[in-house]
Amino acid sequence: MAAASLRQGTQTGCKMVGKYYTTQVVGEVARKKVLVLGACGNIGPYITPGLESDYDLLLSDVVPHPHGRDILTLDITSYEQVLDASRGMDAIVNFAVVRDSPSLSFHVNTRGTYHIMEAARELGITKVVNTAAQSARYWFEHDFDVDAIPEWPGTGYYMCTKYLGQELSRIYARTYGIQTIYFLFNGLGPSPTEAVRDQDFQPFTVVWEDMQHVCRLALEIDSVPDNFQYFNMLSYLGQGKYSMDKARRILGFEPRERWSEYFRRAT
Repeated sequence: MAAASLRQGTQTGCKMVGKYYTTQVVGEVARKKVLVLGACGNIGPYITPGLESDYDLLLSDVVPHPHGRDILTLDITSYEQVLDASRGMDAIVNFAVVRDSPSLSFHVNTRGTYHIMEAARELGITKVVNTAAQSARYWFEHDFDVDAIPEWPGTGYYMCTKYLGQELSRIYARTYGIQTIYFLFNGLGPSPTEAVRDQDFQPFTVVWEDMQHVCRLALEIDSVPDNFQYFNMLSYLGQGKYSMDKARRILGFEPRERWSEYFRRAT
């Protein structure tokens, strides 16, 4: 089932009472409250601005926000902190990730994901959005029309621990009915402002606006098959390397960028 349109009606406020959010309903429908973990890293600061007009976001991280935004200081490796911050939320979005540390990558990518799913189970939260390991590019350098990416994470700290967290999410989703969506991409950045010369583009690159759009679709869809799905995310179509069919069919996602506008051959 394709994602429903965003809720309409009188918007509501969401204010801090102690360290929790409470909803102020001024109309028939309250806006969804979303906890964003890892809001200050390489992804969160560029995605959350596109969600703020439609959702009440609680931004959280262990480091300050690069743009000076107010955040809740939260360590994803602490279950108590994740549980407390999740109270009263309708959904959890996780952008937290550690790549190179043997110990911290496990505690953030695997144990942290477990904390998210267990908090969702305990509190009855039925929507979790997360990011998958960017492993596809290593196995399909020369293949085309790849849709479902085989689960082959390798032994690197980042991909192995992300994969373990993903499998924990799959188990929780299937067992407890938590609608869980993962996005798989390789590069994330702004749209080009002019034609790109003398370089190729990553086939799994997605621009900020497309990622904002698909996050809204993920937050609005009522359910996904098997309670768990992961989707290829890319903005530049045309090279035929990776398929967007599943994201189109289930989420109703269509990239807004066209690769040919920026990567056409120079004349």
